[in-house]
Amino acid sequence: MRYLTDSEYALGSRFLFLSMAITVIQKDLISFEKESNIKIKEPYTELLKIMENRALSERQQLKKYMAKQKVQVVSLDKTETFSSYIYICQGREEKRSYFNPTIRKKVEKIIRELMTHALSYFEQPSK
Repeated sequence: MRYLTDSEYALGSRFLFLSMAITVIQKDLISFEKESNIKIKEPYTELLKIMENRALSERQQLKKYMAKQKVQVVSLDKTETFSSYIYICQGREEKRSYFNPTIRKKVEKIIRELMTHALSYFEQPSK
């Protein structure tokens, strides 16, 4: 049974998957900075930093809006196949289980969105 509205669920899930995307971007930044085989690192690290900044800014806005709406997302458990989260909104709770490859696709989609935005930053004329 669904206890959350579509907008409450959308808000919580965007926060959840965006947070996962931020973790991936931050780990990629660290590995890029440590990788010695790459001859010219700057364009890649700059792209990742722009993506990270945009994602952190969006997550901060989502966090504020979630606080106003009294929406929380809490991790319950993870297995090799599924990850479970509980969405809490104004006293109502709804458990969601996600197939881990589905999580990966959702996070990848967000990373692509962030990358598209970051690349458009590079296409702007220099000032």
